[in-house]
Amino acid sequence: MCPVTYSPRVDFDPTRPKWEQIAEQLRTRIADGTLPPRALVSEVQLEAEFGVARGTVRKATAVLREEGLLVTTPGMGSFVA
Repeated sequence: MCPVTYSPRVDFDPTRPKWEQIAEQLRTRIADGTLPPRALVSEVQLEAEFGVARGTVRKATAVLREEGLLVTTPGMGSFVA
């Protein structure tokens, strides 16, 4: 499965955590179909797009996993549920 290509970096609201804003962006993409079911969500691509550290991306994706929006398969990556 090919990873989805994302838009350029976004500007962050300095009053909110970056991981929260990334999670919000990903929720929107999932809801509007930009990230369709079974799409690969690449940490490396998200780091590059948002210009943040891997830990920030991992926090955002962990929240989405807890919400049931992402599923992670060891050795394969995270996918839209």
